[in-house]
Amino acid sequence: MKVKKERSKVKSERSKVRRRGIYISASALLLTLCFSLFAIASAEEIQSRAAVVMDAVTGRVLYAKNPELRLLPASTTKLMTALVVIEKAKLTDVVTVSQRAAAAPPTRAGLKAGDKITIETLLYAALMKSANDAAVALAEGVAGSEEEFVRLMNRKAMAIGANDTHFINANGLPGKGQYITAYDLSKIMRQAIKYPVLKEILGTRITEISTETGKTMFIKNTNRLLWSDDELLGGKTGYTNQARHCFVCFGERDRDTLVVALLGSPRRDLLWKETEELLGFGAKVLNNNEEPVVYMTRSDYDTSEVISAAYTTKRGMKMSKKRGRGGKTKKQVVVADKKASGKKHVVVAGKKASGKKQVVMAGKKANKKQVVMAGKKVTKKQLEVDKKSKKSVAGDPKTKNAYS
Repeated sequence: MKVKKERSKVKSERSKVRRRGIYISASALLLTLCFSLFAIASAEEIQSRAAVVMDAVTGRVLYAKNPELRLLPASTTKLMTALVVIEKAKLTDVVTVSQRAAAAPPTRAGLKAGDKITIETLLYAALMKSANDAAVALAEGVAGSEEEFVRLMNRKAMAIGANDTHFINANGLPGKGQYITAYDLSKIMRQAIKYPVLKEILGTRITEISTETGKTMFIKNTNRLLWSDDELLGGKTGYTNQARHCFVCFGERDRDTLVVALLGSPRRDLLWKETEELLGFGAKVLNNNEEPVVYMTRSDYDTSEVISAAYTTKRGMKMSKKRGRGGKTKKQVVVADKKASGKKHVVVAGKKASGKKQVVMAGKKANKKQVVMAGKKVTKKQLEVDKKSKKSVAGDPKTKNAYS
């Protein structure tokens, strides 16, 4: 009898343990699910039109919002300018500033026609102060003319796989046919930080530069995060009225180096905030505390009016804003011809789509040649901007905008 009682007690205890284990497992699963959904919701709150977080060592994308959406680069263009210069010229080479370079509007270091200044000094002015006169002087000093230098820039972009990028000048001032993607901008930064001198310049807060005649100029970095985040190693800002606020940077989190690229942020303070958030999110992915997130937003892709109105008159901009009013939506566009491999998932309306061939949105499957947009099938050709189309980035090179 005693043996039977002992056995019944053991069975009872075992069943209790099992129930507790089930409760614990269910609670842990629920907590993990809630945390994942919170992370997805936070990721989708990024207000910049496009963003990418990349592992600087491997090039792996840890987070992306509209990574292949062609947008205006603004002054982040100068990063490619510096990359071409560092590969084509010596830092000690001396450049004579031309009248054309000295007159480049609107942000200038204060160079005058006839000033003689080294390549290294011009790089500090172009990358820290975002000086347009310095960028043009670099282009002319290296290639003889800005036009020839731009050909080198576009050739370099193709060489590093930045296939959705096209430059028309060395400083990023507005003009027809200029565009970049957040993914390509990340690639350019990843290439740039392979050069110690560029890393040093991008991470310098304040310095004083001088011409060969002794004329000195005080310059301060436009990157505000250098003063507030010790792990932010360097970056390049950009702004025009149409491009809005742009930023590409590299920083360390948990001894990993990350690259963050943001295009089309509505406010400068939001640019800094989102950069910090994305650096933190990227670190969590590398530590296996988060899954990579890649998604596309319908509201940011439905911008044919905005793109064609870029750099037009103020009235035209107002009309385009009226047409685009009420266009925000939580539904996302997912390009289905991109494969999701490994742990990388495509997130759509809070749902994960894994596997090599399928992307799921609201329970519907899309084949490789289709794009799912709010339940409607649209061909990939309808989504992409045709390079030869009149609806590509239009512009007036004479337009002057605030720029940094």
